[in-house]
Amino acid sequence: MALQRSLLMLAIGAALSLSGCNKDAPAAADKTTQAPATTATAKAQLGSFGFDAAGMDRSVAAGDNFFDFANGEWVKRTEIPADRSSQGSFNVIAEKTLADTRAIMEESTKASDGEARKIGDYYAAFMDEAAIEARGTAAVQPQLQAITAIADKQALAKALGGTLRADVDLLNATNFYTPHLFGVWVSADLLQPDRNAPYLVQGGLGMPDRDFYLQDGRMAELRNTYEGYVAKLLELSGDRDAAAKAARIVALETKIARAHATQEETNDVEKGANAWKQADLSSKAPGLDWAAFLDGAGLSAQQDFIVWQPKAVAGLSTLVAAEPLDTWKEYLAFHALDEAAPYLPKAFADAHFGFHGTALNGTPQQSERWKRSVAATNDAIGEAVGKLYVERHFDAATKARADEMAKNIIAAFAKRIDALEWMSPETKAHAQAKVAGLKVGMGYPAKWRDYSALEVKRDDALGNAQRASLFEYQRNLAKLGQPVNHDEWAMLPQTINAMNVPLENRLVFPAAILQPPFFDGAADDAINYGAIGAVIGHEISHGFDNAGALFDETGKLHNWWTANDLKQFNAAGDALAAQFSSYEPFPGVHVNGRLTLGENIADVAGLATAHDAYRMSLQGKQEQTLEGFTPDQRFFLGFAQAWRSKAREQALRNSLLTNVHAPGQFRSLTVRNLDAWYPAFEVKEGQALYLAPDKRVKVW
Repeated sequence: MALQRSLLMLAIGAALSLSGCNKDAPAAADKTTQAPATTATAKAQLGSFGFDAAGMDRSVAAGDNFFDFANGEWVKRTEIPADRSSQGSFNVIAEKTLADTRAIMEESTKASDGEARKIGDYYAAFMDEAAIEARGTAAVQPQLQAITAIADKQALAKALGGTLRADVDLLNATNFYTPHLFGVWVSADLLQPDRNAPYLVQGGLGMPDRDFYLQDGRMAELRNTYEGYVAKLLELSGDRDAAAKAARIVALETKIARAHATQEETNDVEKGANAWKQADLSSKAPGLDWAAFLDGAGLSAQQDFIVWQPKAVAGLSTLVAAEPLDTWKEYLAFHALDEAAPYLPKAFADAHFGFHGTALNGTPQQSERWKRSVAATNDAIGEAVGKLYVERHFDAATKARADEMAKNIIAAFAKRIDALEWMSPETKAHAQAKVAGLKVGMGYPAKWRDYSALEVKRDDALGNAQRASLFEYQRNLAKLGQPVNHDEWAMLPQTINAMNVPLENRLVFPAAILQPPFFDGAADDAINYGAIGAVIGHEISHGFDNAGALFDETGKLHNWWTANDLKQFNAAGDALAAQFSSYEPFPGVHVNGRLTLGENIADVAGLATAHDAYRMSLQGKQEQTLEGFTPDQRFFLGFAQAWRSKAREQALRNSLLTNVHAPGQFRSLTVRNLDAWYPAFEVKEGQALYLAPDKRVKVW
């Protein structure tokens, strides 16, 4: 699927989610900004109507390289900060939101009770480096001792079940990665959307994807570095046989990687829709003692599962039976240390960053401690932070204007459906029903999460993280057997991102993205529609991309297309996949147009819809040229500047393998498919980006 996921994860994940500090990978908290962290300064940089004209390179023709035309000077003068793997337009918001959230957390350290006290204690515990150093590895010892005590494969299965966490999100956040042997996502059942189901997902790798273990060249070097990192953590924990164990652990993970489904297979919703009964686990995936596993996972009573990658689940189960018990124990010990490392003494945290940050993504320097603490606290108790964030930084006027824009863009999308010449009335009726049923969450959830049962201690950073992870897992398990909650958010209000929830036909726009440069109440409408308008259109369109189009208006995985309509829709998708596969970030290395297809469909349809909505919003008003830019020019330049990005080579190469979003410089080229772009910039035949009218992809 695509951004039924989240809009962003931008180029290299340029959205700052302010969450997750266990991997210094190109996502979530791995972003920053070159601009000062104030809205006033950001607005000044963006100019009088919300646009950075100085960031353009007008020596480049728009029709030859629109990304450079819109952003070339910004690219030339922008340095990626030493503690980041990438840099992008979201960074103006990111740094401001970091500072705003930090202030909330630091103020909460003085609170005497309630959720504010939990926020403050969590933040303070992570910030107390002296206490963490003094405790050494004491906090992780109970976990390591429990692993040492595993006596047989049945106990191993129970221990593996005990590692299961709600740490993946298949259709909302495009997050398929878990370091545990399996991950679970509890959400509406895509076959029966009126009930919740646990989705079982492959996992168990310390590196991001199977290709890191199976490809040659750069990946072979990374594997050697990874083995050294595994040995380093074991050595720091006092293990005297670290090198030999590291070799066995990496060999086991390589076998796990061979069992894994590919990225393209994993992103195929129809291949993931496998309803299994509990008894099917043992019959279809023999080897693992599933009864013991489910007991350890707290899922013994659960009878129904969605198994997302059946062959991988079967392969991993076989490995549990086939590989030596001692090797599995060594593997579990390393992964316990790897997850704990950011909360352990400096030597562990530095080793962790040295691999996950520098070796994997080319990031030279670890983020300041307070930034990591903000990320960790958000990850653990984020909605409590978000409630305070919204009270302080999100006003009713912003929400009202954003709600109105969303309403206009949804109406524009409905009109686009009506205007489709290739779609039959039968299919149009279903599409219109889906548009009519769209629900929009703007800014923050209707009901805030309750953290009263979460224990937070001011002197136990690692314990806090472990309890928070278990709390979140148990909160998710509690949904099983209960009605689907259509008000729950899978993003925090302080997240700079957006989301389409396909199983509920719902859109989510967190408060933090509704800031300059994406949304500015004082800015020109053309810029706002090109930036946040395209984001809103993108999210709407995700309900109709190559994956979203598989779900009907109720959120059920159900084919509502006539055969001929689906054939034409898929043909447009094939053309768009080929277009993006022609882009070549490095010699011989192309964007994967098939992996990124859902996001690219959402960009094409979303941008076209936002442009329609902008035109509708004028209501006959006189169009104005501002500072030499026509309205259409401002619209398209606003879009292109939203996808500004620079990335370190390692991070960009990783993104090409694992990210369902194309890099930002290629997302900005979506404009090639809109007829209005050509006269706006006088793009002519013979220029590099010119597409003949019949080659411009019009998915919706």
